[in-house]
Amino acid sequence: MKINRDGRLYCLVHSRPSAVMIDPIEKEPQLHHKPGTEILCVGTVGCNFSCKHCQNWSLSQASPNERSVFDLSPQALVDAALERNVTAISFTYNDPIILFEYAFDTAVLAKEADVGIILHSNAAMNPEPLRKILQYTTAMTVDLKGFCPEIYREFFGGDLDMVLNSLKIIKEEGVWLEIVNLVIPTINDCPEEIKEMSEWIVEYLGPDVPLHFSRFFPAFKVTHLSPTPIETLEKAHEIARNAGVNFVTIGNVPGHRYNSTFCPCTGERLIHRNHFHMLYNDIVDGKSPFSGRPVPGIWE
Repeated sequence: MKINRDGRLYCLVHSRPSAVMIDPIEKEPQLHHKPGTEILCVGTVGCNFSCKHCQNWSLSQASPNERSVFDLSPQALVDAALERNVTAISFTYNDPIILFEYAFDTAVLAKEADVGIILHSNAAMNPEPLRKILQYTTAMTVDLKGFCPEIYREFFGGDLDMVLNSLKIIKEEGVWLEIVNLVIPTINDCPEEIKEMSEWIVEYLGPDVPLHFSRFFPAFKVTHLSPTPIETLEKAHEIARNAGVNFVTIGNVPGHRYNSTFCPCTGERLIHRNHFHMLYNDIVDGKSPFSGRPVPGIWE
């Protein structure tokens, strides 16, 4: 979110977050990234998308003078992360592209202090700034909102091709990536599109990129739809696994079996979760103890 003053752009939200909270890393979700640890979550106002269902609409659709703000410089964020001994600072709640300069300045300092940086993004970013910030980024959670260009444009206000190109760049740069697909009834729950999306992930990103199907609940301008049927999420899980995605989970359904992570070779449970709470983690040295298969992620 910027303003043009005499031909120069100024970031209106630099060092002015409207949301700061300690959360479990599972909430991001980053499920293959130091399970059971906490992260410092930061967000400002504004967004580059206009999702009709946004659950953070009070932030994403607000302007700086409509929300109270904290005065937290990049150094103050890093100091807070060190003091709380969190795994990472996560720029979330609204898209990091809105606070790019703030996130980038923090990421540079965080890398020097050995503090991780997570970006939770819709990934609608041009290649040059994306590659620039990825040099200082530990992990990304990307909301892949569907696989229909028209729906992407009309319902979310974004461009699918730009997002897919960003996903390829994230993979090329070697930054740990996890993908979330919020399944919305009648909007992006078409089985054929879920199959096409899953096959694209396997082909261009690899079968080991975690894919999380999350349950929709009515919010913002979409209060006429019911929550996603659990059967729809289970069908999406089945489609993705059959397409070759090795690590598929279901989110926003506390207690569901597929909220956990399983060994793709044996079907044994590797990480047992209940919603955002990790009950146990059996991964040893980054491998499944049941098959010896490496489980990609950030475990140390």
